Amino acid sequence: MDWEFQFLNWIQDTLRSDIMDVIMPFITKFGDGGIFWIVLTVLMFIPKQTRKYAHVSAIALILCVLGGNVILKNLIARPRPFWLENGNPLARIGCIGDPLLRLSAHDGTTVIPEGRTLLQLLVKAPMDYAFPSGHTQASFAAAASICMWKKKYGIPALILAALVAFSRMYLYVHYPTDILGGLFFGLTYAFIGLAICNRLFRNKTWDGCEGAGKRKRISSSK
Repeated sequence: MDWEFQFLNWIQDTLRSDIMDVIMPFITKFGDGGIFWIVLTVLMFIPKQTRKYAHVSAIALILCVLGGNVILKNLIARPRPFWLENGNPLARIGCIGDPLLRLSAHDGTTVIPEGRTLLQLLVKAPMDYAFPSGHTQASFAAAASICMWKKKYGIPALILAALVAFSRMYLYVHYPTDILGGLFFGLTYAFIGLAICNRLFRNKTWDGCEGAGKRKRISSSK
C-alpha cells in the first residue's frame, strides 16, 4: 500500500495547483451519486436508436450499486487514504474539522502523526469505504454503454469517465487500486448489461436492437 500513498503524494507535490483545485472538484461532481450518468441514461430511453443501450447502461448502473456499493465496499471494508486510522506514515492528509478524524485547525488539540502534513480536503469527506471507487465504476459503466452504441459519443464519455477517476485520486479520497477496481467492474457490468439486452431484446423491432434489421429486410422484400 505504500506505493499507493507515494503515488497520491506525488500527485499532490507535482500536479496540485490553484487552477486544478477548482477544476478537479468540478469534474468529480459528474460522478457524485452517479446522477449525471443516470440522467444521461434516462435521456437515452427517448430515441429509438439508443433505447437498447439505455437498457444496457441502466442494468450496468444497477449492478454498480448492488455489486460495488452494497456488497464489495462493505465486504472488503477498505479505509480511505485520508483516514488517520490507517496508521500509515505516508498518509498525510486530513480533513480540517472532520469529526471522523477528530482534527481541528483552531483549538490547539490537533494531533498529526509523524511524517504527515495536515491538508484540507477539497470535497466533503466520504464516509463509506474505498474499494471500489463508486464514481469510477458508474462513470465507466455508462460511458462504455454509450461507446457500444456509437464511438463518436462514447469516446468523449470515456474521456470524461477517466477524468472523474483521476479526480478521485487528486482529491485524495481513493487509492489507485480503488480506481482500477472501479474501472474493471464498471466495464464488466456494462458488458454484462449488453449480454442481457442482446438476449432479452433480440426480437424487438426498435432501431439498434437485435432482430430489427432482419424484420425490416423481410418487410421490404415483401
